[in-house]
Amino acid sequence: MATMKKNIFLKALVGSALLLGSCESLDYIDPTHLSDNTFWQTEDHAKQGTTGVYSLVKSNWAFGLEFMFDQISDLTFSTTTIYGNIARGTSFSSTEGACLNHWQYVYQVIHSSNTAIRSITAMDDALFSTNSKNIYLAELRFMRAFSYFELINLWGAVPYYDESCIINDQYQTLNNPREDVATVRGKILDDLKYAIENLPISWDSSSYGRVTKGAAYALRGKVYLYAKEYDKAAADFEEIIYNKTNDYGYELHPDYNELFRIYNGMRSKEMIFSLQSIDGNVAGYGMDLCTYLGNKGTMRNIASNHVVPSNTLMEMYEFPDGKPFDWERVDEYSSKPGDFFKGWTTKTPAEREKLFQVQLDKAGKKIEFYFDADTTKIVDAYRNRDPRCHLNIIAPYAQYLGSPDQSIPGIMIYVVTNGNGGAPYQTQGFIYNSEGWKSYFCRKWIPTGNLDGYWGEYNRTPYEFPFIRLGDVILMLSECYNEMNDLTNAIKELNKIRARVNMPKINNGDSWMQVNNKDEMTKRIRDERARELCLEGHRYFDLKRWGIYGDVMKDAIDIFGNTVFTRTYDPRMELWPISPYEIERSPALSPNNPGW
Repeated sequence: MATMKKNIFLKALVGSALLLGSCESLDYIDPTHLSDNTFWQTEDHAKQGTTGVYSLVKSNWAFGLEFMFDQISDLTFSTTTIYGNIARGTSFSSTEGACLNHWQYVYQVIHSSNTAIRSITAMDDALFSTNSKNIYLAELRFMRAFSYFELINLWGAVPYYDESCIINDQYQTLNNPREDVATVRGKILDDLKYAIENLPISWDSSSYGRVTKGAAYALRGKVYLYAKEYDKAAADFEEIIYNKTNDYGYELHPDYNELFRIYNGMRSKEMIFSLQSIDGNVAGYGMDLCTYLGNKGTMRNIASNHVVPSNTLMEMYEFPDGKPFDWERVDEYSSKPGDFFKGWTTKTPAEREKLFQVQLDKAGKKIEFYFDADTTKIVDAYRNRDPRCHLNIIAPYAQYLGSPDQSIPGIMIYVVTNGNGGAPYQTQGFIYNSEGWKSYFCRKWIPTGNLDGYWGEYNRTPYEFPFIRLGDVILMLSECYNEMNDLTNAIKELNKIRARVNMPKINNGDSWMQVNNKDEMTKRIRDERARELCLEGHRYFDLKRWGIYGDVMKDAIDIFGNTVFTRTYDPRMELWPISPYEIERSPALSPNNPGW
């Protein structure tokens, strides 16, 4: 490859900061396309090749759309975009494009990691500065472990390829049989052991985003948790939470909302392993967060309400005193007296909707009639809750700093109209649902205003997205303690998460906050994970490992109880099918998963 540019991967290093998510348009080449004989000659080459693997991780069909897995859970409902067919079940087939694409791209990360591992291992140790060779290998083995963990959680048994597979030579003949989950998990753990032993505790600012020893501990703990080896998982989580042998420096970010607005060089000590982005003035350096999660009014109105929060998620958010949410008690927490929501649970969807309706003038510019709607009471129903409710979700009559004229930020409001006046539209300062659903809208991850002018690539949101963050690890540790019948420490960890948003602690003396046994604590942990981690892609995997996926995946309903669409569940959906195209190419992949 004589014509190969010397800086082939270096452009993935932007502004001296390593971007896990360097964009598709950057001039880099996948390590699997590099000649072992002509490229891997210097430590700089090893660094460039490793950086290229980070870049692949960012690809949408690899891990760049990880947040979309909430689309397949009970926390959202959606169009058929990306994983929508899988969520609905009705048209989920073995030829599902999402299955094929995710399989192929995750394996691309694996094969690229393998190429770099093999090539760097063969390089003379004298070419490297102190321990740097082992560090590159540790990063790559972490990426390989991360990828295989994704595969076994979706497909179960999968074929395993390590660095002995030379993809450029063997592409047409790859035909390894599937290895059972326990075997693959063992190899994942081997990689993570090596990563823990060789990765640094931290990096300087020029390499922020590269994996660390703490990230390897966190991922290994998660692997143990999914395998129900709770004592081992707890030990790994304790290591980085309590700094058992090193000072890892992780802390809960003091502002929950700000954690999901970190961009343009900002950093948070809560991030353990995350995908990096920079501002949208440079094309392609962000994620498609606002494309799929945004509303009509987000970032030049490009969003189309692909994913919207469900009633299930909304009703998980407690009253500010920690009591479970109940529509019949909403008025008790309102700033206005009255019984506006009395009898809500027995009302028909039409009756409920009438209470929310207003009418716009014929021009659709302002609210002309309120009918029975009391917007103060409606706003209070959502605002007087766990703060994460209004930080994560846009509810009726809530305000949002959008961009109604596509350039200048403006206050927008979500109204529920009766359809007799003008139609709500973003250019008039209203949020509306392009699907026609009376749904909630996502606020978490959604840009406000025009991101201080960073609109160069407006469909790519420049936020730092966590694959693993400390809040997640703390909740996983709480779950481990609970499964080990250590209720005291399970409560202690969970209360850390609640304290950040000023919610009452478990067992604080109030009767409704009392937890007496493992089963009660289990529900608390599961609900807290939903409230805390929604729209981060964890819920689908949580539901499956808890064995309750089929129990919770009910029909999608709107705010008022109308059925939006039906969902079909079949046990075979617990494991995704291997595409028949992959089986045709590699017959050893057969038989497919049960039912497919």
